[in-house]
Amino acid sequence: QVQLVESGGGLVQAGGSLRLSCTAYGRTFTNYAMGWFRQAPGKEREFVAAITWTGRSTGYADSVKGRFTISRDNAKNTVYLLMNSLKPEDTAVYYCAADRAIRRAAVTSTGEQYNYWGQGTQVTVSS
Repeated sequence: QVQLVESGGGLVQAGGSLRLSCTAYGRTFTNYAMGWFRQAPGKEREFVAAITWTGRSTGYADSVKGRFTISRDNAKNTVYLLMNSLKPEDTAVYYCAADRAIRRAAVTSTGEQYNYWGQGTQVTVSS
């Protein structure tokens, strides 16, 4: 059974940092781009960041650019999201996802292009 398991969420004050991890079990995603999405209460899911299967290319939502960094360790089958300078508006459930296309050349921000999703981890930023 394929599982993506997120961890690292929690409660942090504005200006603080968190690092989220997402580890895949049941198969390797070495040849697939990985992404992070988030969903705040009452809002639609939105793209946060993505990284190609090689790790050489990344993409970010404008709202997090310069504050968040996505990375991956293929040896550990794990993708990370380092979040700095957190703001109350970053409060959401954060989900990692695996691209449905093998070895896609560029990252995609479209949720429908991802076919494996984790269960999510809550990030709460207090003001």
